[in-house]
Amino acid sequence: MQKQLMAVFIALTVSQSVQAAELVTEKATLTIDTVASGLKHPWGMTFLPDGSMLVTERNGGLLRVDTNGNKSAPLSGLPEIDARGQGGLLDVTLAPDFATSNKLYFSFSEPGSDGNSTAVASAILGTDKLSDVTVIFSQQPKYDSRHHFGSRLVFDNSGKLFITTGDRGSQRHQAQKPDNHIGKVIRINTDGTAAQDNPYVNDAAAKAEVWSYGHRNIQGAALHPQTGMLWTHEHGPQGGDEINIAEAGKNYGWPVITYGEEYGGGVIGQTKQDGLEQPLHYWVPSIAPSGMAFYNAELFSGWNNNLLVGSLKFGQLVRLELSGNKVSHEERIMIGQRIRDVRQGPDGAVYLLTDSSDGEILRLTPAK
Repeated sequence: MQKQLMAVFIALTVSQSVQAAELVTEKATLTIDTVASGLKHPWGMTFLPDGSMLVTERNGGLLRVDTNGNKSAPLSGLPEIDARGQGGLLDVTLAPDFATSNKLYFSFSEPGSDGNSTAVASAILGTDKLSDVTVIFSQQPKYDSRHHFGSRLVFDNSGKLFITTGDRGSQRHQAQKPDNHIGKVIRINTDGTAAQDNPYVNDAAAKAEVWSYGHRNIQGAALHPQTGMLWTHEHGPQGGDEINIAEAGKNYGWPVITYGEEYGGGVIGQTKQDGLEQPLHYWVPSIAPSGMAFYNAELFSGWNNNLLVGSLKFGQLVRLELSGNKVSHEERIMIGQRIRDVRQGPDGAVYLLTDSSDGEILRLTPAK
């Protein structure tokens, strides 16, 4: 199925929220193809070397989708998953040496006696099953919660694995404490041990796996193609979604500073405070961001090194043009479905996952 899409863009000046932006109609159109449908709340996807995809479903399914859109049966071998609320089988990524090891990594909500938490496991990919499944990270402490699992997975250029976590919804105060994994960016070796150049490896009062802290719920993360820095976005409460560059040992403020407010209204904190990092971009009202990718192909002329972000709330793909570490222009592309993940395909097209009980993989290309 194919349709033409008219884009709308929003011109922004740096540090302004979307509320203050000017709406302008874009002249160009895009083409959307439905690659596959019938997915059950798909959450994460990654491309295999042959161009096919692995796609996670939040209810616990891991599927192969070939280049013609044919879906496999769910692969067997997954561990027990607490698939409730926002929890379930979440992100998936390939090991840097996948071509020789066939190893992948996936995040999921792990049940336990004290509740549940974000966990990450490694496994060997077979034709129809996973083997050698090993949990390498388990967020501590666990809480009985259906919310804010974070869960994006990104390898840095040295082969260390970044894991994003959330504040579990009810544990926002823990995000300010580096002695736990709540509301953090985690950085580990592939065997689960803390990377030795992490900021807290020699601090007995902190978790050695912690890279940065003061985060609410990070559902988008990507490595900048030139600088190698980790860019993230996180959900604000009612407004105040943020884009940050996650740097070692830095405090990104939640819940002490935020541009959002309590659901239904009410002040949470200040917008600025000395010693706490300001977002490089934020949205008021909230767009509910999920999924993030830097575009670095030639298929979309003029999109090179742009940042692409999915919007759950407005059903949009948000394209951000950058000037160094600043957003210089924002474009909203109306998709009309909740966008959960965003990836650049090996063909240079942009692939989107839509979050619904009949979720789809969409392929965006320039209109011919």
